[in-house]
Amino acid sequence: MTSKKTFDINNPILLKLGALADELGVAAYVVGGYVRDLILERESKDIDVVVLGDPIQFSRQAAQRLGATGFVLFEKFRTAQLSLGEMKVEIVGARKESYDSDSRKPHVQEATLEEDLSRRDFTINAMAIGLNRMVHGDSGFGELVDPYGGRRALQKEVIDTPLDPAETFSEDPLRILRALRFACRFEFSLSERVRDAVVSMKERLAIVSQERITDEFVKILSASHPSIGLKLMQDTGVMEIVFPEISLMPGVEQRQDHHHKDVFLHTLSVVDHLAEVSDNVWLRFAGLVHDIAKPDTKKFIEGIGWTFHGHDEIGARRMKRLFQRLRLPMDQLPYVEKLIRLHLRPMALAVEGVTDSAVRRLLFEAKRSKTRFSMGASPMTITPQWSI
Repeated sequence: MTSKKTFDINNPILLKLGALADELGVAAYVVGGYVRDLILERESKDIDVVVLGDPIQFSRQAAQRLGATGFVLFEKFRTAQLSLGEMKVEIVGARKESYDSDSRKPHVQEATLEEDLSRRDFTINAMAIGLNRMVHGDSGFGELVDPYGGRRALQKEVIDTPLDPAETFSEDPLRILRALRFACRFEFSLSERVRDAVVSMKERLAIVSQERITDEFVKILSASHPSIGLKLMQDTGVMEIVFPEISLMPGVEQRQDHHHKDVFLHTLSVVDHLAEVSDNVWLRFAGLVHDIAKPDTKKFIEGIGWTFHGHDEIGARRMKRLFQRLRLPMDQLPYVEKLIRLHLRPMALAVEGVTDSAVRRLLFEAKRSKTRFSMGASPMTITPQWSI
């Protein structure tokens, strides 16, 4: 079960937790995303620690020793959360979980370390590193525990599950969307069995709360290249479940003099370009939905081609219900509505001629919504080019 790969652990929080584990005679391991990011040489703000022993006593003493500014204990789930400034530390007892078919609330049982790692979502998150200098359990200080090939998956840049993905997704269907989000975040591919399970089990997302689904979706939009996750959602059928309006865009042709892509591919290009120029996820969201009404307003006119008259206004008017359904923050609604309404204005100026009065009117409208437009065609043939 144990790899002989050893890492240099110099994080003072982990050193203190390891020393406490030795004092209490329990085995402690840092697990999950912290280990993954350590291997990838990325910074990690959160720490997850698994304890083989009494996690409640360990957590209470850890909070005192670390001077935690916040401490929340969930005795039923053998879990505690510590706040240390910007750093969050979660301490759990090694456990295995089971779920009812219609619920995401787990039934928790004490388990071995390997059993605990097996319940984790993906192999890249199912690794642990020992924190004890006085050896307890199967590994010593800094030694990697990798029973499901997480390090190999990182090297191959693939998202896979420790167990059969059908079992993993059945227990927690949100992992269907998380698989796409991690593939997008790290620009990895899905293993064949994971992709097949996503396609066949996507309907299970129906039992997941909208808030949690939206949280994952917003994280996809926050990635460096959101198009990777959005295209995976479309290709696997998840988009139809999560955001059916976007799923209607592929195959909707546009006028060749303005766009050389269908509405979906054009939208992906817009969102990726906005990700290059801004971290503002609501600007990216506006880019995603700016053509949301095109499938319903599409009309062919002889001599002109496909037209979408009024799609900007119709799209803007749909946003309130969309925000309510997706449980999006309503304070961002006016901003997104305004961007949709204005998105054709720079192109109209370019076609009709730029005058001082026309520019002033556009800037006045943009200023009212705290929006700034950068005029001109983007490197990806997107018109207009939006920035913030």
